[in-house]
Amino acid sequence: MYVSSHSREEDDLVVPARFTVAEVRAQAIRIVDHDGLNALSMRSLATALGTGPMTLYNYVKGRDELEGLVAEAVLDDVELPPSSDDWLADVKSIATAVWETMRAHPNAVPLVLTRRTVSDAGYAPAERLIEALGRGGLAAHDQLAAFRGVLSLVMGAAQVELAGPLVTTDREQANAAIAAHISRLAANEHPHMAALAHTSRKSTMAADFGSALDMLLTGIEARSTGPQPPRKKQARRNTDHPVPKQLPTLNPSSAEARE
Repeated sequence: MYVSSHSREEDDLVVPARFTVAEVRAQAIRIVDHDGLNALSMRSLATALGTGPMTLYNYVKGRDELEGLVAEAVLDDVELPPSSDDWLADVKSIATAVWETMRAHPNAVPLVLTRRTVSDAGYAPAERLIEALGRGGLAAHDQLAAFRGVLSLVMGAAQVELAGPLVTTDREQANAAIAAHISRLAANEHPHMAALAHTSRKSTMAADFGSALDMLLTGIEARSTGPQPPRKKQARRNTDHPVPKQLPTLNPSSAEARE
């Protein structure tokens, strides 16, 4: 394998690559997962790979592409479920898989939201989501709107978990603490907000995400002209979604990157 950042006119300068792009990508996400976004640099990545910083310019042009590799690594890590004959259930399972993967890489979430991937290595989740929606008999513009709507919910839900100060390493406890704080502040002048915050303290992020996704899918299904999946209606409305096991905690060193 050969990698070069030069133009075609400079093909004679191409040098053998010491690493695969996948190896560089995997090491970059390991640094971000363990030490936060601030720890990622061309120098720290080169050190982790046992090479010099200049070697990395054979793989990425600079910091922006390096961060794009991290975003790509998260999407490439999604374990996509097998397809079924229920297109709506497939949409739900794909969206949930992407959301759970983003939760597993909390320090990298800002990059997934703001950076373009370097190659098509992270396109598989989007491709599968589009394919599943395509089986729903949606008009072209409805399919596009549904695709953007599902992704917006996934990305928004992941971002909400990073909002506010990190008061504990347990994100469910952090959510309850923030909700309690909002409830106290809003109690006198904003009773509706206070009441909703109180409800939030008794819920989980997994349950909230599942319910919101079900509501969105109900609207998408209403625009479908395709065959109805062979399932019971209430099956899709179940909000008892298990929280992914052993989720990594957000490294406080990445707080500056989230602001």
